[in-house]
Amino acid sequence: MALPRKHVPAMLTLAALDQRRSSPTRQLASPGPDDAQLLRILRTAVRVPDHGKRVPFRLLRIAGDARIALADAAEARLREREPEAGDGVVDKLRSRFTAPPLTLAVIARLGPDAKIPEAERFSTAACVCLLLLQAAQAERFGAQWLTGWPAYDRPFLEGTLGLAPDEQLVGTIAIGTARVDAPERERPDVASLLADWGP
Repeated sequence: MALPRKHVPAMLTLAALDQRRSSPTRQLASPGPDDAQLLRILRTAVRVPDHGKRVPFRLLRIAGDARIALADAAEARLREREPEAGDGVVDKLRSRFTAPPLTLAVIARLGPDAKIPEAERFSTAACVCLLLLQAAQAERFGAQWLTGWPAYDRPFLEGTLGLAPDEQLVGTIAIGTARVDAPERERPDVASLLADWGP
């Protein structure tokens, strides 16, 4: 039975959800969330669909001096992967971790499960990423979800970030104070995406 509309929190409006933007990581600066703000953001971010209540994700915080250490490790791995990588590529990679005051790595836990398919558990972790973006913006911070080769390179994932073989990085979420307003971009024409099914 559906709840009467009066029980739906007034703050949860389509207009508010429509305001979500990704802020470029290079445009994120201090201050980032303090501990209380971060925990508040996380309380929202973990309210995701989770078939079987598996909680198939965990989070790593990269902040303070750890940002430089991770940038150093990522650069070293990039030079192993791409010995001819130019300065621009290296700088872009380093700034991914050094520019924002906070980065959260969202990790999907995908070990054997007799009942819940791996794809469903990965989808749950991906939902955490989206809610992190929305919750960060609700707390007046900018945020961006990034993947790229660091999300798939097993030596980097296991040797640097410490992931287990049955874990996968869904992405890193950069969070900070946006120095510029994130512009709106063209969105899909939803009517063109919708079709009716019938027998």
